[in-house]
Amino acid sequence: MAHVDVDINNVQEKFEFSASLKKKIFTIGGIGLVSFVLGIVFMMMGGGHDEHHAAMDAASNLASVAADGHGADAGHHETASWLKMLKTSLWMNGVFYTGVALLGFFFFTIQFAANAGWSVPVQRVMLTFGNFLPYGGAVLLVTFLVGSHDIFHWTHEYLFDKNSPEFDAIINGKKAFLNTPFFLFRLVAFIAVWYLFFFMLKKVTTHEDGVKGSTKHFRRAQRISVGFLIFFGVSESIASWDWLMSIDTHWFSTLYGWYCLSSWLVTAVTAITLITIILKEMGYLRIVNENHLHDLGKFVFGFSIFWSYLFLAQFLLIYYANIPEETIYFVDRLRSGNYKPLFFTMLIFNFLLPFFILMTRDAKRKTMMLKIVAVLIIVGHWIDFYLMITPGVMKEDGALNLMSIGLGMVFFAAFAFVIFKGLTKAGLIPQNHPMLEEGIYHHT
Repeated sequence: MAHVDVDINNVQEKFEFSASLKKKIFTIGGIGLVSFVLGIVFMMMGGGHDEHHAAMDAASNLASVAADGHGADAGHHETASWLKMLKTSLWMNGVFYTGVALLGFFFFTIQFAANAGWSVPVQRVMLTFGNFLPYGGAVLLVTFLVGSHDIFHWTHEYLFDKNSPEFDAIINGKKAFLNTPFFLFRLVAFIAVWYLFFFMLKKVTTHEDGVKGSTKHFRRAQRISVGFLIFFGVSESIASWDWLMSIDTHWFSTLYGWYCLSSWLVTAVTAITLITIILKEMGYLRIVNENHLHDLGKFVFGFSIFWSYLFLAQFLLIYYANIPEETIYFVDRLRSGNYKPLFFTMLIFNFLLPFFILMTRDAKRKTMMLKIVAVLIIVGHWIDFYLMITPGVMKEDGALNLMSIGLGMVFFAAFAFVIFKGLTKAGLIPQNHPMLEEGIYHHT
């Protein structure tokens, strides 16, 4: 990919969402939708049940008759299972893609706070990730409203009633923070404020395209970015405690906010890299060269190592201390035949393969290598979030199935559609950015 000589006064490009690209995205979404429907049908038919589950169904029916005199439907357990799994998958995908959108926008604000010049040609790609925030927020809000009791054990009122035989002193001790009204307030407030910052920065940076010879918009974007980063530093950690860690209410990790950040961040930077390559192959981003891809590849490589470090730090401390209240989190994921293969697949996809594939300088400058690693990392961190959420909700019944995979593909297609649609709203290259020339002639 040779460097392209360009006129700095004539670098603007307008992205057109082509029919062929839409077809590819809709094809992925369509395959996902078919898989999703088939997965629900199989679960309703009880395709995943063994003799143990059949015995449990019979016992459940007998208990139901004894309790209220009404026999449960033969398919009641299957129906309850697939509904609970559906809510779990919706929550998991909502959390994953909302976080990726947030961290893509976070990476954009970092460029302004750090006075980065190399990234100017790809900053609009980073910025457009914020377009998905309201959609992801809506999924989270609706899913919580209809499925909170299935996903979050702490939402049951009897846990806080000291006269109840199921009173939980540990959960009751967290009541000031873990209660439904305050949880909903935080969820809505975080999404709203994040989107507000995105809206302001999109407005300021696109208005800059029409203003020459002034750094007013750039300086304002810097101030807004710094404000966002301060709010982000607090809100991202709290969101990870709310949306993920509170599922396993008795368990906690002081490293959890950082761990979630690293997983979202490496996925977001990987997605930015993949979209940049796709745009290049479509004939856009003429000013992006091997040096820009090299830097993006270095961030992908570096953040993969960062995630691996945090994963190992969290795991080893819990392993070495060997405190039952802490080790239960990993025991549940390593002793189950449903989760153990996914656990090691995640480590291979998120650390081993990216580490060895992107270790050399040349690999970070080759689009094919970057695309291979991008697919591995996106899938690997999707599995990471699957393992963070599903075992805590579904216990032993959370095997990866067609419904979960199909819904993941539907969300991926929706996310991609929103991102590419967002790119059509303004020029691909920031005009009149004070560091545009530095970005064009960037060398590594």
